[in-house]
Amino acid sequence: METVLSGIRPTGNLHLGNYFGAVKNFLKMQHNYNCYFFIADWHSLTTHPTPENLHDNVRTVLSEYLAVGLDPEICTLYVQSDVPEISELYLLLNMNAYLGELERTTTFKEKARSQPENVNAALLTYPTLMCADIIIHKANKVPVGKDQEQNLEMARKFARRFNRMYKKEVFPLPAPFNFGADLVKVPGLDGTGKMGKSEGNGIYLSDDPKVIRKKVMRAVTDAGPTEENQTPPEVIENLFTLLNIVSSPDTEQYFRDAYAKCTIRYGDMKKQLAEDIIAFTTPIREKINDIYNNSDYLSEVTRMGAEKARLSAGKTLKEVRQLIGFKSF
Repeated sequence: METVLSGIRPTGNLHLGNYFGAVKNFLKMQHNYNCYFFIADWHSLTTHPTPENLHDNVRTVLSEYLAVGLDPEICTLYVQSDVPEISELYLLLNMNAYLGELERTTTFKEKARSQPENVNAALLTYPTLMCADIIIHKANKVPVGKDQEQNLEMARKFARRFNRMYKKEVFPLPAPFNFGADLVKVPGLDGTGKMGKSEGNGIYLSDDPKVIRKKVMRAVTDAGPTEENQTPPEVIENLFTLLNIVSSPDTEQYFRDAYAKCTIRYGDMKKQLAEDIIAFTTPIREKINDIYNNSDYLSEVTRMGAEKARLSAGKTLKEVRQLIGFKSF
């Protein structure tokens, strides 16, 4: 069975775009692959060196992923900092990562421009930490977004370099996991693009009904159709897409027919959409809150995840240390 690894940054809450996009695919993957999902708390320090709420952020994201269906009995779900073997492999990989190639990475250059007061060493060596995360479990596939493709290619380079230097095929070369048609693009409420954290156009799984209603009623629309059977512009098609995701087929069709006949009332459509989103998210939100407040359960999940992750990581690191020449007297 192939091994798949994916990191989860503890920054912000899950929104509908996350849920219907990558997360639903994670839920399928855990049954078909040997899956490792980790909360990347070390990675978050590259842009937030003194986070005040790091532990709470980890607790929140862990609660959300458990609530939506990641099963710690099936997959390996762990916190990055609970697996010290990763940091040792990160150190060893840095010995053979070169300044020029690290400085040329797109993510480093972009972050250096956006945070010139905090161009730290960890930001520079982000690709080697990402590589350590992946190859410590000898992962074959890694789901990555467009912004991380170069870093995955760097991980392949570092794995290939290690194999060549020590004349043994220790690490498989990780390939990008492409969800293809299974990856649903959920639009934001601002009329353009997809739902995202930085855009501020999302509905979060933890939002309460009052917040959801307020957000949806402010969603961007236009003046309405001017002739029958015209094609809806993007801002309106986005609302129909959201209806398609959370509402019944009859509900979506009702408003599509009203649009085609020029009788649609956007206020009524938004009210219906808000109530359907509330109906969808309420049981998830309640489960998130229950898990978040269950310290014993979260402690057991992280303990079990760390134990499984360290067993895998320890085997890899032992092999690496022996190849490099670190041996007991």
